[in-house]
Amino acid sequence: MTLAQPEPGGPMPARTASLRGALATTACMETLQVGYLHAVAAASGCSLAQPFPDNGIDWHVSHGAPGHAVDDEVTIKVQLKCTYQVAPGPPGAGFSFTLDNDHLVKLARTPVAVHKILVVMLVPRTQEDWLRAGHDRLELRHCCYWINLAGHRVTGRRRTNVRIPTTRIFDDRALCEIMTRVGAGGRP
Repeated sequence: MTLAQPEPGGPMPARTASLRGALATTACMETLQVGYLHAVAAASGCSLAQPFPDNGIDWHVSHGAPGHAVDDEVTIKVQLKCTYQVAPGPPGAGFSFTLDNDHLVKLARTPVAVHKILVVMLVPRTQEDWLRAGHDRLELRHCCYWINLAGHRVTGRRRTNVRIPTTRIFDDRALCEIMTRVGAGGRP
């Protein structure tokens, strides 16, 4: 029979937070939201293209399906935003998000040849809480919500608050439904 010997210097200390890199939190938030978009696009069977230079739109998402009426492949433009200023799981029917007016004008333009949506990711304030991994899953925390701002008016002097509906969770099903509507000649 073997007896376990105590660790030299006493028991193992409680697990502490991992040392994170020195990259700015906002840069890390941008990377996380891109990972979320990639996961949603992969599960939806969509392709992604990043315009260079981006000129105010982060990604082009394309969806090919024989059922599309306007073309065999349709595309939408996606602007990503990420914030920890709104707590994950906001109560109620929506939450307020502030956009610079110049950016809102770009997203609100109508009519358009290619529709645009805004995707806002809400993350916990602490980076340690952004990701959970297990043997059966990888969770990106917390959630992205989407909105089509076509026709939205500018109301502030430099910035405008827009309401993002909490019912519009941006996931693979939502993206497929968006693409189905656009493929039929409609709006997202």
